Amino acid sequence: MTILIIAALVMFALIYTRTVDTNKFIDENDFYIKMLKEKDWDFYVSAKYGEKINPDDLFNKRIKQTFIYSAVIMLLIFTNFTFINFVFMIVVIFLIYKMPYNNLKGYYKKYMIKIDQMLPYYLKGLEILCQNYTVPVALARSIEDAPEIFKPGLRTMVEKINSGDSSIQPYMDFAIQYPVRDSMRMMRLLYRLGIGAQENKYQQLIMFSRSVSSLQNKAREDKYKQRLQVMERKTMIMLVCTGGGSMVIMLAAMMFMMG
Repeated sequence: MTILIIAALVMFALIYTRTVDTNKFIDENDFYIKMLKEKDWDFYVSAKYGEKINPDDLFNKRIKQTFIYSAVIMLLIFTNFTFINFVFMIVVIFLIYKMPYNNLKGYYKKYMIKIDQMLPYYLKGLEILCQNYTVPVALARSIEDAPEIFKPGLRTMVEKINSGDSSIQPYMDFAIQYPVRDSMRMMRLLYRLGIGAQENKYQQLIMFSRSVSSLQNKAREDKYKQRLQVMERKTMIMLVCTGGGSMVIMLAAMMFMMG
């Protein structure tokens, strides 16, 4: 045990004094370390933090933490090394490495409900811009006032369109990145609005506006349903607590009378 403590202190001292420089190690092996990163890591980081945090910086921090925890676990295991302990060590290290990713993924799944409600209101603002500008210009102008989570996807879409991609693919990529209700259909309508002739723009804009209004109504209905469910849960908890409290008081009174 004494050797273990000394080894842990030595390792901590080496890292703290930068004799063992984890930053240098990560920089030198950046290509191989990036291969460990999940394909949707950047998106989940942007979904939670917006543009406040660089996904690569957060991933490097994750690697450092995994490295430190792994070193501590290896020290603990090697004092009593067995095959079972070795397998246990690998599983624990893998879980530690995956934990930040799973937390971000879980946050995104919970946040999807809010994203579903944000999209119709963003599209409403975009619709107003489309009345005065072409669709690519309207998309570019909408980025500043768009919800934080949409900004990376919008910038990517605008860059693809401006680089000469006149196909529907940039719009579909955005819909795939934000797979909420009717996102595919709305992006198709937006694409048609962008490539339509000027004389048909008014009719297409009306169709787009009706679809946005329909989405807004659905979002309002969902919001009211969620509020109703919350109120029902709170009412049920209150009734259970009240009923349980009454039963406890009655039992206490009966025990007192019998005593």
